[in-house]
Amino acid sequence: MKRIYSLLAATLMGSTVFAQGVPTERISTSKFRQLEQELPTPNAYRTASGAPGHEYYQNKASYDMSITLDERTHRIDGSEWITYTNNSPDALTYLWVQLDQNMRKPGSMTDLKKTGELPKSITPAQVQERYIDQFEGGFVVDGVSNGGALPYTIVNTMMRVDLPSPLKPGSTYKFKIDWHYTINDRMTDGGRSGYEHFEEENNTLYTIAQFFPRMAVYGDNVGWQHKQFLGQGEFTLPFGDYKVAITVPEDHIVAATGVLTNESSILNATQRKRLAQARQSFDNPVIIVTEEEARAAENTEAKAKATGTKTWIFKADNVRDFAFATSRKFIWDAMAVTVNGKTTLAESFYPKEGNPLWEQYSTRVVAHTIRSYSQHTVDYPYPRAISVHTADIGMEYPMICFNGGRPDADGTYSEGTKHGMISVIIHEVGHNFFPMIINSDERQWTWMDEGLNTFVQYLAEQEWDIHYPARRGPAYRIVDYMRSPAMNMVPIMTNSESILQFGNNAYGKPATALNILRETVLGRELFDYAFKTYCERWAFKHPAPADLFRTMEDASGVDLDWFWRGWFYTTEFTDQSLDKVRIAAVPTLDPATLEAQRRYEGTHDQARHIGQTRNEEELRPTIVDNTPAASDFYNSYDRYALSASDKKALEAMDAGPTGYLHELSISNKGGLIMPVIVGFTFEDGTTHVERYPAEIWIKHEESFVKTVYLPKKAVKIELDPFLETADTDTYNNIWPADVNVHLEALPERSRWESWRSNPMRDAQRN
Repeated sequence: MKRIYSLLAATLMGSTVFAQGVPTERISTSKFRQLEQELPTPNAYRTASGAPGHEYYQNKASYDMSITLDERTHRIDGSEWITYTNNSPDALTYLWVQLDQNMRKPGSMTDLKKTGELPKSITPAQVQERYIDQFEGGFVVDGVSNGGALPYTIVNTMMRVDLPSPLKPGSTYKFKIDWHYTINDRMTDGGRSGYEHFEEENNTLYTIAQFFPRMAVYGDNVGWQHKQFLGQGEFTLPFGDYKVAITVPEDHIVAATGVLTNESSILNATQRKRLAQARQSFDNPVIIVTEEEARAAENTEAKAKATGTKTWIFKADNVRDFAFATSRKFIWDAMAVTVNGKTTLAESFYPKEGNPLWEQYSTRVVAHTIRSYSQHTVDYPYPRAISVHTADIGMEYPMICFNGGRPDADGTYSEGTKHGMISVIIHEVGHNFFPMIINSDERQWTWMDEGLNTFVQYLAEQEWDIHYPARRGPAYRIVDYMRSPAMNMVPIMTNSESILQFGNNAYGKPATALNILRETVLGRELFDYAFKTYCERWAFKHPAPADLFRTMEDASGVDLDWFWRGWFYTTEFTDQSLDKVRIAAVPTLDPATLEAQRRYEGTHDQARHIGQTRNEEELRPTIVDNTPAASDFYNSYDRYALSASDKKALEAMDAGPTGYLHELSISNKGGLIMPVIVGFTFEDGTTHVERYPAEIWIKHEESFVKTVYLPKKAVKIELDPFLETADTDTYNNIWPADVNVHLEALPERSRWESWRSNPMRDAQRN
């Protein structure tokens, strides 16, 4: 009753209503408040500095697999032994295994959550294809055992394996899973993996991933990460060692995660010799399987002779996943790249349809990506980095990725195709770092791998070509998204499956935020040190968002909570407005100038006043004009002139500074706190820039007034003159108003659009 009475009394007296026992006027709504409630409490596993704690742990899952691919039926049969090590302090009574292919089962959660209206027009054949003859995908689990059968329960894309006794801390458990499934036609059914079939020549190119039951992560901050795989949120996986034997048609060439351990029995003498040369070639790729040889293998007669199989055996240590690609169509080239004394083989596997682009660019781009990312993050640790070409794809796995970017049939290509291919290779090879090494939780936070990777991709693109037309990274590229209606946006800190505008939210916005943090908030030197610290701290570990946020602040020494809150926890946008400008000359002690100023101030407004103008026309002559007796000293006295004693006193004083005071009234219309950059242009054409930290808003988040002294008078003043804050309305940034503001950005957009054409083909025709 006492509590009810207090609330009633507060209401009657007009006081603020309480919220959870705290008056709302005492709850901070400042955009600069600390992220105390949003971030998890630091502990022995994850510290307040953003580093792993002294009790940090992660479990390990290693695999020994045998895989057989049947090209005739497009089926994979597999048998795997999983060795799971429990490094946690907890006893585990069951294990969770991911069955990602189950999203392709008719009736799966992914299938049932699809929505859509009745088409305006549809044929019976389309009805049959879309609604009746659905692809029968998904795992068929043939058995789970450890000496005897183990009980298991499949829950959509997850499988719980019940253990005969709890797996104690520090203990290891080994069990076997036998399984098979039908591979999807990626060109018709979509997906991150599958096959591309070349109908005319009856050949198939397989890019195979998520193809085996994989252990889920058990971690200090999530427990079992067993969120269902619905297709958008990707994968969370533990590290482990892999030995994988892949049996394919004998005329296939296989690219895979890890080192080929039976090279002498798989490759012929010529291929082994070329591969040895490639390992010593640091300037140019060496072709191991030529286009002529690949064309010969595609030949119908050659295929008829190749009736047997070969088993390729790969070994990979300390990786979080395994993928492979296989086809008789593959051309294969490679070159060596060295990072801090460690040599990696950069490789490309591609069909003839990828040439001439792939032979010229792919492996060189792989090598460049390894060097560039190693500089900005951690040294690349693996012996291989592979780029595989198939149509319309971009997907990543340890040491191997699948990339699109295909020339037209005549071998020509547009500028967009070229740069699109280079960008996707950089991006997918870059995923070796995020999340294959810096192993974030993709199922929960897409931005932690895609956003960070897109940011470093932007740096690598510029290092490839300073004029590279990056689509994501520069602040002005995100403006259209930032100004889009709030109903079409969610904060970056949104679960992967709930994201709207996936590319902008998970790729573009976090990449832009980091670029702004580097260029405008921290500066390159401070940012690069802090970002590299984060990468080094969390290499081969499982970081969470708080670990990134805290490390960046810890290593830079800068409070960035306002930045993370605005960019990652809200959908606010930047719109700084230069509302008013006042300019005044610094007071002068020069007698002549003072007299002129006094005269101007005393007569200027009076002379313009409409009444005064009409009086001059209508009231002349006045009494004073006609009557001498009505005039005295003050009618002829120059009230604006300085006296002799005033002039003498002024001449004895120090003249002091000269120049102008510029008063700027600036408001924050978008809500997003950002630094304020002001550019001044003077009458002589020279310029000056003032930079103010975000803290200029700390006590007045909606608007402030700033007075700036400059030795010259500005004739133009502009906010964000270098387009570095993603300001969504640049028309209110300039004084005096300029309707042509920033039209210089349009030609670059037009140039991007022009890449859809193919001037290379036109030039050849001419």
